[in-house]
Amino acid sequence: MKDHLIKSTVYDGMIRAYAIRSTNTVKEAQTRQDTWATASAALGRTVTIGAMMGAMLKDNESLTVKVEGNGPIGAIIADSDATGDVRGYVTNPYVDFDLNDQGKLDVARAVGEGNISVVKDLGLKDYFTGHVPIVSGEIGDDFTYYFANSEQIPSAVGAGVLVNPDHSIQAAGGFIVQVMPGADDDVIAQVEETIANMPTISQLIKEGTSPEGILERLFEVDKVTVHGRLPVRFQCKCSKERLQRAVTGLGKEEIQSMIDEDHGAEATCHFCNEVYRFTEEELQELKESAHS
Repeated sequence: MKDHLIKSTVYDGMIRAYAIRSTNTVKEAQTRQDTWATASAALGRTVTIGAMMGAMLKDNESLTVKVEGNGPIGAIIADSDATGDVRGYVTNPYVDFDLNDQGKLDVARAVGEGNISVVKDLGLKDYFTGHVPIVSGEIGDDFTYYFANSEQIPSAVGAGVLVNPDHSIQAAGGFIVQVMPGADDDVIAQVEETIANMPTISQLIKEGTSPEGILERLFEVDKVTVHGRLPVRFQCKCSKERLQRAVTGLGKEEIQSMIDEDHGAEATCHFCNEVYRFTEEELQELKESAHS
């Protein structure tokens, strides 16, 4: 089954809801980053939520989320856009602990205390930036807090990643449920009760529940209006052409130093770990087109 997400409204627009299956996307991130189990869960949750947040954008808009705690995993970064493309990485992929008191991967310990930031490129002169403290380190709770405090949208955010003993990904997915202005108190209470009593998102994913199935568990089917079904995939934006432009921007003197000292250049993308190499001859060509 290919990854995808569902965009919907519920109860005549009083609730906005997103649900996602991100198993293959998180698998790709885990493979490229070579993350261990706890790091995989933290990265996978962030990428899953980032993909749903990207689906809230329009056209060529994009966003970057950063979970920056003082735990051993370091910063977690995810980029996404309105087309369903998402990518992500962690500073230290080799983090794993014993299960916590609830028998789950101890993501909070890996993340630690710190802040979450969201930067949105909406095609305007300035970017929209929101910052909130990390309240639990479990990622879902932290983005629930972000929406309520930075964007003033009461929300419930859930994301789950099941990791196999060999650190590979078994399943991943999540949901975002948001209360729109003017929603009835009875509807809000009903949604809160349903979310509180539903199985964990990890359990639903393990059972093979689709995004459509997640919405069915959250709401009465006849109350849900689906507005879109969006494919989701891990997609990096790096390319040798982009790096060529970056190298050219360093200037003639810096490029000459690379030729003299290293006899070439090599760069690795943080997100996908793709390695790009430049020979002396290629650097000489870039130097000729660079500014002084």
